[in-house]
Amino acid sequence: MTSSLKKYSNLTQRIITGLLGSAGIIAAICYSPWTYFAVFFFICTLALWEFYKLAGLDGLAPQKVFGTFCGILVFVLSFLIEMQLVSYRYYFLIFPLISFVYMIKLYKKFERKPFTNIAFTFLGIFYVAVPFALLNIAAFENGHYHYQIIFGCLFILWASDTGAYFAGTFFGKRKLFERISPKKSWEGFFGGAALAMAFAVGLPFFFESIGQQSTLSLIDWIIVGLIIIVGGTFGDLVESLLKRSIEIKDSGDSLPGHGGFLDRFDGLLISAPFIVAYIEIF
Repeated sequence: MTSSLKKYSNLTQRIITGLLGSAGIIAAICYSPWTYFAVFFFICTLALWEFYKLAGLDGLAPQKVFGTFCGILVFVLSFLIEMQLVSYRYYFLIFPLISFVYMIKLYKKFERKPFTNIAFTFLGIFYVAVPFALLNIAAFENGHYHYQIIFGCLFILWASDTGAYFAGTFFGKRKLFERISPKKSWEGFFGGAALAMAFAVGLPFFFESIGQQSTLSLIDWIIVGLIIIVGGTFGDLVESLLKRSIEIKDSGDSLPGHGGFLDRFDGLLISAPFIVAYIEIF
């Protein structure tokens, strides 16, 4: 599939991959909590693997396999706990488990900076796995699975990315953060923000039109939209900073026209903690 798309232009690849990928993800989210779990388990795993691969390209040696395992465990535990299949006390398994990172390093061959590698092992867990685990908390608001929250957040994020891409491509002149990402512009930012807010405002009406009551109010969706617009932009810049430090263009080539899974979901990694904090507190 990936190789067959390479004959098309970057824009065509981007559209085809985006349509197919988003359709599969949305179908999984809407069908059941277990299909939601399966698709985000897959995304979380590949995003973690990409992160550790990138760290390796920069000459670092994080514990790729063990770090990915710990990150997946965090995601799986949060899902099972939110599903009320296991007690929240199982969260305490995480802390002794990740402590093995230090002990494993003792049995490795000589490394010039072992604690730098340990730090990047932890960074993968907190940068990638924890935000995906937090999405489980948002999905199970009030103790029941609500596909609407994840559905809405993804559509707002994708609208922001799409609006920013086309507005930046056709109108972009004023640089947003040239030192980190020379191609991003203020025109792209506001174009993405406008389309994202249109989706945020329309979501509760869309749910009502299909005979469902929106889990969040109109005001809540607007606030979540603002969080995604700002958090998504910073998430993109943070990942650009990571890639520039390694001197690469994309985190991977798994998604033609989009790069890797980190490229596609970087905005969610920064937005998710703020979204969950808002939903849980306010």
